[in-house]
Amino acid sequence: MNKSGIFLEFLKFLMHQKKYWLIPIIIVLVLLGALLVFTENSVVSPFVYSLF
Repeated sequence: MNKSGIFLEFLKFLMHQKKYWLIPIIIVLVLLGALLVFTENSVVSPFVYSLF
């Protein structure tokens, strides 16, 4: 099973179990993780790490 399959299966699970309130939390966590990964070796990283 590939990564997109796992993601789609997780979304189906959330819809089936009616856990709609988890979707915004997951989106925020993914965006924060992407921000940390993309700014890891850039000039902006000292400013991003000062936010946390």
